[in-house]
Amino acid sequence: MDLVEISPTAKPPVCRILDFGKYLYTLEKEEKQARKKQHVVQIKEIKVTSKIKEHDYQTKLRSAIKFLERGDKVKLTMFFRGREMAHIDLGKRILDRYMQDLMDLAEVEKDSGLEGRMIVILFTPKPNTKKKAPVKPESQNNAKTKNEQSN
Repeated sequence: MDLVEISPTAKPPVCRILDFGKYLYTLEKEEKQARKKQHVVQIKEIKVTSKIKEHDYQTKLRSAIKFLERGDKVKLTMFFRGREMAHIDLGKRILDRYMQDLMDLAEVEKDSGLEGRMIVILFTPKPNTKKKAPVKPESQNNAKTKNEQSN
């Protein structure tokens, strides 16, 4: 048993006789339990190009929805290669479509616009988001990918 000073600033100072090793052990256990219940927010990155096809778009959208429902942030990166820099408007249309599809699950935290050869958008999940059915191709905007426009 040890004599432990509990409150040194009180008049008179408060001391207690207890097993200090056991006290430290219980504090450590409580901290472990508190860490178990925490959720660390991670940033998940999804990379797309302006030439993305419909199936790939849906796959990336489903993964973004899954990340947002889990409580993680999503960083959507649209990168342009070579001559794609001349058609940035096609990429912006696809990003607008992502924003519309994720509007009920997330809000845009950062929309930086064009930085070099990339456009980066950071989505933050809205509080109390519930699991929703995946978005079907019939219910989407008229924004089409570059390959669909050429057909």
